[in-house]
Amino acid sequence: MQRIETFLIDSNKLFREGLKRLLEESPFQIIAEAGNLREGVSIAEAGLNPQLVLLDMVNGGEDEAEAMRRLRGLLPDARIVVLTTDLCTRRLANALEAGADGYLMKDLSADALAQSLRLVMMGEKVFPTHLAALLISGRMNGNGLEMPVSRKGLSQREVQILRCLLNGDSNKMIANHLNITEATVKVHLKSLLRKINASNRTQAAIWALNNGIGGEAGAAGNSPVAASIA
Repeated sequence: MQRIETFLIDSNKLFREGLKRLLEESPFQIIAEAGNLREGVSIAEAGLNPQLVLLDMVNGGEDEAEAMRRLRGLLPDARIVVLTTDLCTRRLANALEAGADGYLMKDLSADALAQSLRLVMMGEKVFPTHLAALLISGRMNGNGLEMPVSRKGLSQREVQILRCLLNGDSNKMIANHLNITEATVKVHLKSLLRKINASNRTQAAIWALNNGIGGEAGAAGNSPVAASIA
């Protein structure tokens, strides 16, 4: 893999220095740093154009989500990955809705981090297997997604479409898989979003995870799992 210019945003200076040294022998070369998202936005506005942004969300609130959206708008071609110590579905939802391409825990091994970043650069959405397992089990509902938990009212076709969204399928791919037209997919998708009170495909995929739709999530652990869910 060719050199990937990386922008690191984290409030912990020691962590930034350690990660910078850790990645010295990898393709991911840190070319700029910031102590928070607001500072990161200012640096991006000044003309920085990295290929990858690594950042931590301090509280996962709407202010940070808005700053992430601004950063995504300034850097539309960059990949954005959240590195955090906090398991919170609301933070995950806010990060994904703000344009994050990955959500990883800071206790990853160096090899797992590098592999996860390679997957992100290939276009995958990457998040930890144990976070997916918690979402599916519902044990984190108290922290996060303000979405209905009942599947009542969803048709079999709508559940099939939810599973396709979890696989990252486009409308065309869903149509081919289910042997229906793209127009029909759009009709079902519109109805589905309304029923589960989701405003986009990302929210729908997260809702599916939170309600156990989509099969097994894999064994819980610290290894990341890739899934295109946008």
